[in-house]
Amino acid sequence: MNKILAKPQVDYQRAKAKFEEKSQVMQKRIEETRVLREITQEVMEELVQETGFHDAFNALTIAENELISWSHTTIKREKTYLDNKDSFDRMYQNLDSNPQARATIIDLAMRIR
Repeated sequence: MNKILAKPQVDYQRAKAKFEEKSQVMQKRIEETRVLREITQEVMEELVQETGFHDAFNALTIAENELISWSHTTIKREKTYLDNKDSFDRMYQNLDSNPQARATIIDLAMRIR
């Protein structure tokens, strides 16, 4: 039986899949363009817009933020959270400055049932 996911979890999965798809398209376009000309900042900016990579990145960031917010609210009734409240709260406070903490929280948020 499949796990039933909350809306923020589903939205995150969709945004992540779309970002990964656009990332592959972007990588292919970079390789194709590199054969024809030098990849300058201007060329890279054109490719980012042309492939939809920028929009996919923004959508993923929004989905991550919603997932993180939802998870913080959801875990507050869990015994593990209550036993380690200070540690969890510090991790949530450092999400913007600590990419590893952000990745850990996202991973944990996707495991919430």
